[in-house]
Amino acid sequence: MPMKHEEKYCPRCKTAFECKVGSIQLCQCSAVALDNKEREYIRELYENCLCAECMKVLKAEYHNQNLQDKMKAILGVFYRVPKK
Repeated sequence: MPMKHEEKYCPRCKTAFECKVGSIQLCQCSAVALDNKEREYIRELYENCLCAECMKVLKAEYHNQNLQDKMKAILGVFYRVPKK
């Protein structure tokens, strides 16, 4: 008997997708490789499964935020308000 999959809606974009948690290697989410920090970032924002497209967007958002934080740390001296 084939395993039944669950239809879910992405909490970010509301798109319907099929969750294949019983066959995770066939699930749409397995197309997006995430490291532990990327996973943690997404878990802080959403509790449930996301569609692959939103996972890609959030992965890029995570890296953009990290880059901005690093740039602020490096160039922060140029952005400080002078003391009076």
